Amino acid sequence: MRDLRLPQERHPEKAHRPDNAQPKKPDWIRVKAPTSEGYRQTRDIMREHKLSTVCEEAGCPNVGECWSQGHATMMIMGEICTRGCTFCNVATGKPQALDVFEPGRVADAVKKLGLKHVVITSVDRDDVDDGGAEHFAQTIRAVRRQAPGTTIEILTPDFLKCDPSVVKIVVDARPDVFNHNLETVPALYPGVRPGARYFHSLRLLQRVKEMDPSMFTKSGIMVGLGEDRQSVLQVMDDMRAADIDFLTIGQYLQPTPKHHRVDRFVTPDEFAGYERAAFGKGFLMVSATPLTRSSYHAGDDFERLRAARQKKLGIS
Repeated sequence: MRDLRLPQERHPEKAHRPDNAQPKKPDWIRVKAPTSEGYRQTRDIMREHKLSTVCEEAGCPNVGECWSQGHATMMIMGEICTRGCTFCNVATGKPQALDVFEPGRVADAVKKLGLKHVVITSVDRDDVDDGGAEHFAQTIRAVRRQAPGTTIEILTPDFLKCDPSVVKIVVDARPDVFNHNLETVPALYPGVRPGARYFHSLRLLQRVKEMDPSMFTKSGIMVGLGEDRQSVLQVMDDMRAADIDFLTIGQYLQPTPKHHRVDRFVTPDEFAGYERAAFGKGFLMVSATPLTRSSYHAGDDFERLRAARQKKLGIS
């Protein structure tokens, strides 16, 4: 087992990057433009509550399907990230101060949408002492008050530049799922996640489990960035060593020519192979398809995750 203890301008720092041609997408990852009434209603609720969503900011291909069902992934702490990951379409720069009223607006929107399960994520906030941990906790508590029947999944940054103790602030707020994505294999971190550290992210998730063994932990990676199969299988082993319950694997899609290039489009059969391998390594839940994203079908997957744990524990 490995030791895991070890202004609004779009991406201004990326202007020096050469253009990377965007390859034509295969048929299996093409999606229709969003046009449904449900999509429009969800969009209007987000606008009414002045909320950002990762669905829009990151250009998620599933936005039409998810929003038609009212499933929007809230993105707190603003629209500007302090990191510059080369795969990500979220704006990079100097963020504004945290909005103390945002947790309440998120909770109101969750109640109005009638969500059974909500995913709450954020930009990286290296400019804030606790990385936004208390803001996450306040948002979780606000949703519990307004929508007590809603299960809560959070997708956090890595809190790399904070005191390690800040993670406990979030864990103590008791989300149902604590998710932090590794995003890619360790060899690709310098080019894909230059501001992050692979083993720090693994250790973060391991520490969550140590603080609360009953809390579900989740992480995901993208494929098609230049990794090989063996490196993906090694990431699975590393995640299981950190006792991560739920793995997601999806196809990387290049947002613009200035972003990291798509190395290749992984076939559905290869994704099915990854899913079989991951279940064989002991994950309680795996979602591995070209269109898989962290919050895609998150509510249904949470129910399957909970059922898998009960089965493992022999609870009918």
